[in-house]
Amino acid sequence: MNRCLWSWEGVVAIWRGEPSFRFWFVLNICSVGLAFWLPLSAEGRALIVALGLVLLAAEALNTGVEAAVDRSGIEHDALGKYAKDAASAGVALSAIAAGVAWVILIVGLI
Repeated sequence: MNRCLWSWEGVVAIWRGEPSFRFWFVLNICSVGLAFWLPLSAEGRALIVALGLVLLAAEALNTGVEAAVDRSGIEHDALGKYAKDAASAGVALSAIAAGVAWVILIVGLI
């Protein structure tokens, strides 16, 4: 039970402190709404919802990596930059995957 509470506390903390998480969350609400408004298959809708959640998870992990690197010191560190850039790339790749899925689903409707 505590694990669920700690996870929820993490979501709330990220919501309050990370504008990028709020941006992706709002974009996902719009995306899911559009997925249910358009005549997509159940599988297509599931894909959109799942990729949206993956994107939010990537953003949460990116936030954690950034916080850990920032906590480790304020001086510039090549390994810290690498960690931050890699985590950011995970968010970008998740967003690209969601975008590609949307393109494929929309082309399938035409």
